[in-house]
Order: sequence, then C-alpha cells, then structure tokens
Amino acid sequence: MSIIISDVEPRVQYTATAGQTSFTVGFEFFDNADLKVFNGTSLLTFSASPTNATQYSVSGAGQTGGGSITLGSPGATVNDVITISRDLAIARSTDFPTSGAFQIASLNTELDKIIAMAQQLERDQKLSPRVATTSSSFNLTFPDMVAGKVLSANSGGTGLEFTVDASGLLTAEANAATSATNAGNSATAAAGSATSAENAKNAAEAALDTFDDDFLGSKSSDPSVDNDGATLADGALYFNTTDNVMKVYDLGNTQWKQLVPTTSQQTNIDAAVSNATNINNVASQISPTNNISTVAGLSSSISTLASMSGLSTLAGSATAVTTVANNLTAVNNFADVYRIASSAPTSSLNAGDLYFDTTADELKVYKSGGWAAAGSTVNGTSNRFEYTATANQTTFTGADSNSKTLAYDAGFIDVYLNGVKLANSDYTATSGSSIILGSGAAVNDILMIVAYGTFQLANISIKDLTDTPASIGTAGQALVVNSSANALVYSNASSAEVYGFEQYYNPSTLVRTVTVVSVGGSNKYFIDGVQQDTLDLYEGNTYIFNYPSGHPFKFSTTSDGTHGSGSEYTTGVTHNSSTQVTIVVASGAPTLYYYCASHSAMGGQANTPTPGSNAVRYITTNQGVDNITESQYANFDDVLFSASGFVFSINSNGNLIATI
Repeated sequence: MSIIISDVEPRVQYTATAGQTSFTVGFEFFDNADLKVFNGTSLLTFSASPTNATQYSVSGAGQTGGGSITLGSPGATVNDVITISRDLAIARSTDFPTSGAFQIASLNTELDKIIAMAQQLERDQKLSPRVATTSSSFNLTFPDMVAGKVLSANSGGTGLEFTVDASGLLTAEANAATSATNAGNSATAAAGSATSAENAKNAAEAALDTFDDDFLGSKSSDPSVDNDGATLADGALYFNTTDNVMKVYDLGNTQWKQLVPTTSQQTNIDAAVSNATNINNVASQISPTNNISTVAGLSSSISTLASMSGLSTLAGSATAVTTVANNLTAVNNFADVYRIASSAPTSSLNAGDLYFDTTADELKVYKSGGWAAAGSTVNGTSNRFEYTATANQTTFTGADSNSKTLAYDAGFIDVYLNGVKLANSDYTATSGSSIILGSGAAVNDILMIVAYGTFQLANISIKDLTDTPASIGTAGQALVVNSSANALVYSNASSAEVYGFEQYYNPSTLVRTVTVVSVGGSNKYFIDGVQQDTLDLYEGNTYIFNYPSGHPFKFSTTSDGTHGSGSEYTTGVTHNSSTQVTIVVASGAPTLYYYCASHSAMGGQANTPTPGSNAVRYITTNQGVDNITESQYANFDDVLFSASGFVFSINSNGNLIATI
C-alpha cells in the first residue's frame, strides 16, 4: 500500500457542534486500527456500522490526504472536544527477500510507515515536558517519589526534588477557606437587608404600574394599548378630551364605550323615544317574515328592471318566453350535446355529442371509443407513421420518427411491429391519437401504423371530380400531381425501382465503472467488477469511464503509461472532471493501455479492434427521379429490383424489415 505521507501532525482536535457526526482526518493512516478517537478523555470504539455516539466508523484508510471518521447517532453534543490521533504500532511488518524482484510497492509502504512512526514520536515529544531550545543545561530526571512532598526545583535550580511538605500548603489552604466563609456570611447578611428594601420598592412600583394600566389619563382619541404599550385591560378608563366624556374599555367586544352620551347623542336618543311607535312597526316587518331584508336583497334587480326600455316588447313575447321555459331541459341539453373548446371535453359525455376543436379547426363526434373527427382524420386514403421503440415501451403517440403527429379514426388502422401485422387484441387504438401495446416493445423495435381515411364515394365519374383531367388518359397511365403541385394529370406509371444496400457500422456510446480495490497490499483497477480487465474499445465508439478522484484514469501506448517510461495518449480523449474521462476511439487507433497517473501497476490493456457492420442503409432511384452511378452500384453489398414504395429498416435482431 503506497501512499504519500504529508508533513502534518498526526493528531487533530475539534470542538463539536450539536449533533455533529463527521470529522475530517487530515493526516494519512494505513488501516482503520491505526486511529484512536477520544471524546474528551473517553476512548471511543471502532465499528463498521456505529449504533451510538460512543462508536465510530472510518473512511480513507490507505489514501493520500487522509479521510474521516463518523460518529454513530445522535452524534456529539455541543462543545464536546473530539481528538483524533494516529497510533501506529512501532514494528516492522515487511521483511524483504535477499533475491528476486525488487518489491517497490512493499518498500514504499514500509518507508511510509517509518515516516508515520517518526511523526508520532514528534507529536508525543511535543506533548511531554521539555526544556526550551535556548535553555542552559537542565536536569529533568524525575527523582523517586516521596509521600506527602511536593515536586519542586532544588535550591541550585539544576534539578527536581520532592522536599517541600504538602501539609503546610494544606493548612494555608484551610485558613484561606475559613476567611472566605466569614466574608461570605457578612455578605449574606448585607444582601438580606438589600433584598428587603428592593422588595418594598418593587411592591410600590407594581402598585403604581397597575393603577397606570387601569387609568390611562387624558387622551384626544381612543388608545389601542395601555401606557406601557401592553394589551388594554378590561375596565380600563380614560378621559376623552375631544368629546369631554369618560370612556371604559370593553375587552369582550374590543371597543371603548362612553359612560355618558354627548349632547348630539342625547338629542338622537330623545328623537328615538318620540318615534318609538314607528320603530316598532319596522321591527314587526323584520321578524318573523323579514320582508324588509327580502326587498333590500332585490334592490339591484329592481333598479335593473326599472332601467329597461323593452318591457312592453317582452310582455308581447310572453308566449314565446313561456315556451322556452317549458322546454328549458331541451335547451340546456343542447349545451351539453354541442360544445366549442380548444381541447376535448371530459365530462357529461354521451355517444353522438359534438364539439368544435378550435385547435385542430375541425368538428369532432363522441363515439364509443372516444372523440373522433366528424369527417376523416386521415387526409387521403391512408397515412403512415413510424416509431422506434425504447425498452418496454407500450404507448406510442405524438410526433413519429419523421416528425408526423399521430392521428387516426378508431377502427380504421393497421399496426405492424417489425414488419409483422398485429392482431386487434394485441393493442388498444380508441383515442385517435395514441396506440397502446398489450406487451412492451424491445429497444429499437420498429412500430409502423397505417391509418385509413373513412369516406364513401358516390356513384360518379372520375371526370366529374375537381382538379382532374376532363378525359381518361391512355392505357398504363396513372394520375400524378403536376409540376405546379396544383392539379392532377395523367402520366406514365413507374413500376420498377432499384434498391442498393450498404452495410456499415453504427457507433455507440458505452459507460464503464472503474473502482479501486487493494489486492495483496497493492491497489488495482477493477473495470465493471473485473480486475485489470482486458478491454475491447471498438473504433468509432465513445466510451465513458467513471473513476475515483484519488486515482486519475489515463491512456498510453506504453504498458503502465508514465510509470513505464511512456506518455499519455490524448487522441479523442477528453477529461470531463476529476472523476470522469471520455475517449472516442479513432480509426486506426493503436493498442492502448490504461493506467493510474498517481500509482503504478494498477491498469491493463485496451485493444482497439475494427468493428463489424451492424446496420444497413439503402439508395433508390426514387421512382426514376435519381440516378445510381456505376461506382455506387459496384459498392453495394446487395441490390433489389422491385416496385416502388418499400420502406426498409433493421430490427433489434439485425433482420432487414421491408414495409409497403
């Protein structure tokens, strides 16, 4: 195990925060057992899965830069002092043979441990009594212990001795304690007198504060808090200088009430008394019939009715209004049967309901299978849609591989999977916008959908159709769109097509996971779990390697890279981060070797073979529009002479699929 020993003291201390569990170990160590962890003076226990705060786990053993320890739940309490120290046994763990291969890794490990032991001795020396570097000769040898004596310097200041009697120091300490007790008693008596005076003062202040809270004095308006800024008390009083009246606070209703009415208020009271009969009459219309409230609630309607100028006209149409009222159910039903919206309604749905789709600009009808266009969804006799499936894909909808959005009339489609027509029970096609397979497709399966137009031809002559020639063409001709793309004309039909096939390699992107495991005391790369796996990196493919940051992953044309006097290979290589590298294998790339930039003997070989063909493409004469040159024809792997209109694809099994 070869690591770099940093020049740092192998001991760290932390003052913990509440609940803190993670603490950094800023120095290198070889094994989990090399660490000792203390909380205060208590030695904690190592556990791979700590269950409480007296146990800890370790990470980073054998890594340059150190690692960390993690306390069990609930972690440290605030201000706990956590001490982490390296305590490596001072012993030699490796003996080198007198002959054979030079064991560089073992030698590095042994030297690392010697440096670590030296750092421990340096740390322990700092924690031990010692004289200053500039001190003259001084003997710090401890003398034999003597009962009842105190350690002190001798009279010559040249050494330590146990001669001073500890009993004298204890007597002096006892006398000082007695004096302190007497002084404390005097202070207690004085404090008692001060407390009595303070209590009397506090009682007087409390009484004054209570009065100040109950009577707030003179104010020009109703206060919202008492004189101390606190909540108003029930029954609090104040004199209102604006109205010249006393007011009392009603806490239950949170309002100030006058103790006597003002002059104007008294006048109103007298008026109310003189009109008591009228007031009682109004009250009788409030209870129990509440007629006044009913009329008040209709005030807006009464005002609206009064402002209408066509009341007489409405009266003349009373019969028609009555007819509508008698058929209100049918009127409301029409609103449910026909609607205008930007998306399909989802409630109150019955077969035969209509809605105009403002998004698609067409009328749609609700059928047993869902909403469908009132006319044909398909423009013409048929539309074709093609989708390339992902793993276990069941639902196919929206834009297909040719950016055409799927739309069909329920019951008027055929569905093909990899060229094989599916039975109706193999899929669900009722929405008009999606196909749902009963079983998920495999990755790269080709789903072809043929949607047919739903229309009927009347018994008419083709010569009577718009945008068609007035007369029938000659034998063998077919209707085609003219060069201006605005009408149909008769033209000779193209009955043959040349399809030239070429096999080629379609490159892929692959991800590899790189881990590091100690094997026999030395770190080794594991590629997807295989130690120093011999890789095949195919030309044209892209490979992404994710690796630990402490072991930089690189390529070279020399075994063990820079450790074997080679250099880094960089063609097509991109270092994305400290934990990821990407290589696009170039055509004609040499045999490569992967290695760790920081440590030797960790990597392995990476071959760069030329891949075989895994895909096919084809070139056609495009119904006579395009030509195929002699050189193109010579390079075809295979040629097919057939009618035009075929669509070719490769399924997941590598089979060529032809769809008409």
